Amino acid sequence: MPLEKLIDFLEENDVKFTRIIHSKAYTSQVIAHHAHISGNMLAKTVVLKDPDGKFWMAVVPANYQVNLQEISNVCGKGLKLATEAEFTNLFPCCETGAMPPFGNLFGIPVCVSETLATNNEIAFNAGDHKELLQMSFADFIRLVKPVIAQFSKKRS
Repeated sequence: MPLEKLIDFLEENDVKFTRIIHSKAYTSQVIAHHAHISGNMLAKTVVLKDPDGKFWMAVVPANYQVNLQEISNVCGKGLKLATEAEFTNLFPCCETGAMPPFGNLFGIPVCVSETLATNNEIAFNAGDHKELLQMSFADFIRLVKPVIAQFSKKRS
């Protein structure tokens, strides 16, 4: 999904957002550093796959990781990390690893870490490795309608 389609979707839903341009970066913690935002506010999208071949999005803070057992308990399936080869075609207009956490726009259910829900705002990759969008967390919840649960742990 090109950035313009995401922006159109947000504007059609009366969402205020900020575009943040940063130096090209590939890891969420480096992106947070370049963009001068907290790793707790920057959402990292992790693609998971269940035994039936269904894909899921797990959205966690940049400085956290997904606990596969916990998210499997929430979703009722034995979720595993999907490989890039398995999920790249699901997001044809996005750079690999830079897909926004709007699984609803891709037909993919979304689970969001409770840790992110403590923030007033959320920032996330907008389809490439050079730009973020930042918006209210309440608007994100309203548009995506994710499952919110505790399934992440802080990186040590």
